[in-house]
Amino acid sequence: MKKIIVLGSIAFLFACGQQTPKHEENKTTVDSTASVEAKTELFFGDKITDDGAKPIAELKTLMGDKKELSVKLIAPIEAVCQKKGCWMDLTNGDEKMRVTFKDYAFFMPKDASGKEAIIEGVAKIEETSVADLKEYAKDAGKSKEEIAAIKEPKKELVFEANGVILR
Repeated sequence: MKKIIVLGSIAFLFACGQQTPKHEENKTTVDSTASVEAKTELFFGDKITDDGAKPIAELKTLMGDKKELSVKLIAPIEAVCQKKGCWMDLTNGDEKMRVTFKDYAFFMPKDASGKEAIIEGVAKIEETSVADLKEYAKDAGKSKEEIAAIKEPKKELVFEANGVILR
């Protein structure tokens, strides 16, 4: 009886080992001459497209002397709030622009720095209070000395995004 159980178990294991894994059953073959680019996009907030996105370097020109402008931009992410992902800084060389999210409805992954973002929403010129500047510095992991050195409000270009594509 023991021999039958052992032989049955071996036969079962052998049969299971011969099955094709599911991920291989659905393999797609690609022509080796075709160019395949794997682009991963993550969407946050409203589902937006990249159609008509302007480089962040064009924003000041697009704004002119307006105080607000609805626009879609594309830029690299320099920093993300390390507390919750509740803001991010986009960069255009030496200049940074703080991006917050409409109605605090969504957050960015904390490891999104260095990736590219397409944002849609409203760019505006605002004065950021000392308290807010200190909170942003704290969220960014700045030292106590750097935070204490913030003494003046800052008039700056900011952005409230209603949707983001992360690449």
